[in-house]
Amino acid sequence: MLDPYEIRKDFPIFTRKVHGKTLIYFDNAATSQRPVQVIEAVDSFYRNQNANIGRSVHELALTATEAYEASRKIVAAFIGARPDELVFTKNATESINLAAYSLLVSGHLRSGDEVLVTRMEHHSNLLPWVRVARVAGARLRIIEVREDGTLDLDDFYRKLSDKTRVLAVTHVSNVTGVINPVKELCEEAHKHGALCLVDGAQSVPHMHVDVGRIKPDFLAFSGHKMLGPMGIGGLYVTRELAEKLEPPFPGGGAISLVGCGVDECSAEWLQAPHKFEAGTPNVAGAVGLSAAVEYLEKLGMEDVEEHERRLTKKALDILQGLGVKVYGPLDPRERTGVVSFNVGKLTPHEVAQLLDSEGIAVRSGHHCALPLIKRLGAPLGTVRASFYIYNTLEELDVFEEALRKILVVAVG
Repeated sequence: MLDPYEIRKDFPIFTRKVHGKTLIYFDNAATSQRPVQVIEAVDSFYRNQNANIGRSVHELALTATEAYEASRKIVAAFIGARPDELVFTKNATESINLAAYSLLVSGHLRSGDEVLVTRMEHHSNLLPWVRVARVAGARLRIIEVREDGTLDLDDFYRKLSDKTRVLAVTHVSNVTGVINPVKELCEEAHKHGALCLVDGAQSVPHMHVDVGRIKPDFLAFSGHKMLGPMGIGGLYVTRELAEKLEPPFPGGGAISLVGCGVDECSAEWLQAPHKFEAGTPNVAGAVGLSAAVEYLEKLGMEDVEEHERRLTKKALDILQGLGVKVYGPLDPRERTGVVSFNVGKLTPHEVAQLLDSEGIAVRSGHHCALPLIKRLGAPLGTVRASFYIYNTLEELDVFEEALRKILVVAVG
């Protein structure tokens, strides 16, 4: 069992006050806070190892390259992948775009093909597919969501066909916390010869994710949502698929040979993952992300998941007890620690500002998921509270009291 009070000692941010009150940070689906171990890892790299990687043969460059590749090995193992199956990116958004455009330039998508997405996708796992489908002349199909925010599996089976070339699906909704059966979805997609991309931005930080069990072709995630630095993320891509794909963003560091004739040039790519990492990467970010992974591994992802489930259950009990509108399943076993709600006639932004005055940080708005927000019947968006390893049950007591004050305003 996690001890959030001990964990909080590793996070300098929690020494600060907000409006004269102790910070209660319930905006973890947007970004997490960073422990001192991650901060020090990044600081140490810049102080002691800073050099460009994969280019020079001097000691500092070799040391930096070793640190980068060691970080890749640690992060890959965290999701059950091989090091050569993990591409470092800026974030999950770039990871998904990298996958989508790799398929496009490699000729995987053609006129008449179909791409399946769900109505609960974050815009980052929707808009790239809208664009590449349009360019390729393929058809985008949307799997519907039920009134309770869960995926309509009957609609999935209706729309999945031999025309489907790609299924892109979120593992966990960033609005409702709904957990999708991605193992089943990927299995069914593969039966029809389709590739499966899983958006793991909201799952990898909060539960044990094993690509060997789920068997996606791609898995995207962000470092900043899992205690790591901003500007670093990852794209898992199977070794077999990576060998077939052309990199959509070519440049230095991704090639083994370039040759030019009079008016023509050609290039030979490095092996994956390096052919997808043109230019100077975020080496310090990778080092920081590996430190974050080691921190989470020490805690144990099963304990992380159980701690968040306790917080989620209490939050749902509080909101239901107050008569507040909650979106998504009410069983904490069917969702992660992402809880969206609305309070009476107050707008989500008004509620968020009132909570902020009590030192409580939450998200308000559409959460970059407008199709789902509209399906849930919340045109102005929702208030979203989201939890992590350093949140406590006592913080939820403060949250409840703050909501009671807000309800007075809402009915006044």
